[in-house]
Formats: sequence, structure tokens, C-alpha cells
Amino acid sequence: MFWYQQPPRNGLRLIVSSSTWSQNSYEDGYSEAKFEVNRENTHSLLMTIKNVTSKDDATYFCAANDH
Repeated sequence: MFWYQQPPRNGLRLIVSSSTWSQNSYEDGYSEAKFEVNRENTHSLLMTIKNVTSKDDATYFCAANDH
């Protein structure tokens, strides 16, 4: 599963990817300290944004891959 951020007037940026068989993988500039990810089950991945500020203004997308 993947979480993406799309700031206003910008393209999608990958925040984190997660799989059932490996640890969460954060992209440069993103960390668990800010974007906490919890897998509730094999089909659900919850992301919590901590200490939200105006810099976090964006649309967030979750995507899944069944392969």
C-alpha cells in the first residue's frame, strides 16, 4: 500500500510504502515522526499526520496493489 501527498498546484509525492512482509519505507523528506502509519489488517493502512501545520495543506491519497 502507498500513501501520497499532493500539495496545491503540485504533483503527487510518495510519502510511504508498506507491505505485509517488510517495514514501512519512507521517501526522503518524510518520516514516521510526522507521518505515522499503522496497518490494521492486510487490507487497511491508517496514516496519521502529527502536529499538523499549514505546510501540511494537501490532498492525501492511498493506493493499493493486489499483486
